[in-house]
Amino acid sequence: MPSNYEISVDGDIEPVEADPLEKPTVVSEHAVEGTIETGVQRFRFSGELANVHVLDWNGTAASESPSTPEVHIDYGVPSRKNNS
Repeated sequence: MPSNYEISVDGDIEPVEADPLEKPTVVSEHAVEGTIETGVQRFRFSGELANVHVLDWNGTAASESPSTPEVHIDYGVPSRKNNS
């Protein structure tokens, strides 16, 4: 079952290698939201992470539901540059 998420940062955020079937919605330059059922969605952002909300298919918050996705945050990852 799909889970809904919203991520906001105090800098800029953008999707990286988005799956076309589960493409996130960019709400503003500081926030994205979307739905994920399987796989991985990656985002690149500047600044600090401000907020992450993840709800399972039934609307239950991540901390209270075993069926919500895991969220991993890596700070200090170098930017990928396109060498083409």
